[in-house]
Amino acid sequence: MASKKFLELKEFTDEELVSELQATEAAYQKLEFDHTIKGLDNPLQLRETRRDVARLKTEVRRREMETMTPEQVAGRSKIRARRRKA
Repeated sequence: MASKKFLELKEFTDEELVSELQATEAAYQKLEFDHTIKGLDNPLQLRETRRDVARLKTEVRRREMETMTPEQVAGRSKIRARRRKA
């Protein structure tokens, strides 16, 4: 079952998604810095924020893949096949 956060991301436009990604990455960097300097009340915030960044990046990449032409997808498949052999 898809998480609620993932379903919410599908409703975002591309511009909103990119701006949300930038804001979330900045918040994660700030949390890391604060945790290093003085510690956080709830260190699990780091994990949640890191996972939010991953969700956003995954959605951005999924949308990029949808807009690829069949030639680009075929080229990507060749690259992935080469990586598997090595």
